[in-house]
Amino acid sequence: MTKNEWKGHAGMLGAEVMWGLMAPISKVVLVSGITPWVMTNCRMLGAACLFWLASLFTRREHVSPNDLLMLFFAALLGIIFNQGTYMFGLNLTSPVNASIITTSLPILTMVIAALVLREPVTRMKLSGVFLGAIGAFVLIVSGSSGEGRTSNVWGDVLCLLAQLSFSFYLVCFKGLISRYSPVTIMKWMFTYASICLIPFSYNDLLAVEWDMLDPKTVGGLAMVVFCATFISYLLIPLGQKYLRPTVTSMYNYVQPIIASIVAICWGMDSFNVLKIVAVALVFTGVFFVTKSPSRADLEAGKKA
Repeated sequence: MTKNEWKGHAGMLGAEVMWGLMAPISKVVLVSGITPWVMTNCRMLGAACLFWLASLFTRREHVSPNDLLMLFFAALLGIIFNQGTYMFGLNLTSPVNASIITTSLPILTMVIAALVLREPVTRMKLSGVFLGAIGAFVLIVSGSSGEGRTSNVWGDVLCLLAQLSFSFYLVCFKGLISRYSPVTIMKWMFTYASICLIPFSYNDLLAVEWDMLDPKTVGGLAMVVFCATFISYLLIPLGQKYLRPTVTSMYNYVQPIIASIVAICWGMDSFNVLKIVAVALVFTGVFFVTKSPSRADLEAGKKA
C-alpha cells in the first residue's frame, strides 16, 4: 500500500469516526429544542464560514468557471440532496430503518462505479461489500431497543435516495476533487449548500431562542459543526483522491461500530460476542474490497 493510499484510508476513517460520534451527540442537542432542520443549516453555514476562514491560511487556488459550476452540482449531490433527503426521511421513518438503509451506500457505489467508471465487480469485491453490510446490519439491529417512530415507506425511500445521491457524488466527482485542495473544494460546496438552504429555513433559524440554550446544547452543536462537519468534510477529499469509490464508501460501515462503542461507554448498550463478530465482518469486508483488483490492475495484467 502506497503512502497516498494510507492517507486516503486515514482520512476516511477519521471522517467516519466523527460521523459515528455525531449520532449520540445530536440526540442531546435535538431534545433541547433545536430542530433537525435548524441543525442542518447550522452545519452548512458553520462549515462554510470555517472553510472560508481556513482558506485565508492556505495557498490561494484559482478555480475555473467550469469547475465552479461542477462544484455546484457536487454540492447538490454530496451535501444538499444527501443531507436534505436523509433529514426528511429520518423524520418519517424509524432510526433503525434509516440506519439499515445507510448500509446500501457501498452497494450502490459499487454498481455506479461499474457503470460509469467501468470498475470491475469481482468476487472479492462483492464478498467484501456484503460481509461489511452483514456486520453493520448486525450492529444496528443488536443496538436497537425497538422504541421510537414506526417506519414509513416514503421515509425509507428518501433515506435510500440520500445514499444514491452520495454514491453519485463519490463516483462522478473524483477527477474534480483531485484538482484542488480540500479547503478550496469544500468552501465552495458549503457556500452553495448554504445559499440553497437558507431561503427554506430563514424563519426556523429566527425562531430559535439562541440566548436561552444551555451550555451542553451549545457545546454539542459546536461539536457537530466543527468536528462532524468541518473536520470530516476536510478529510473526505483525501479518500476520494487516493482511493477507489467503492473502497471509500466501505468506510460507511464504521459508523455503527463507533455508535456501538459510545452506547456501551454511556451504559446504553452491552458488550457481547455478537458485536465482536459483527466488527470483524466489517473490517474483513473493508480488507477484501481494498485488496480487490482495480480496472487499472486488470488492464496491466492483460498487457503483461
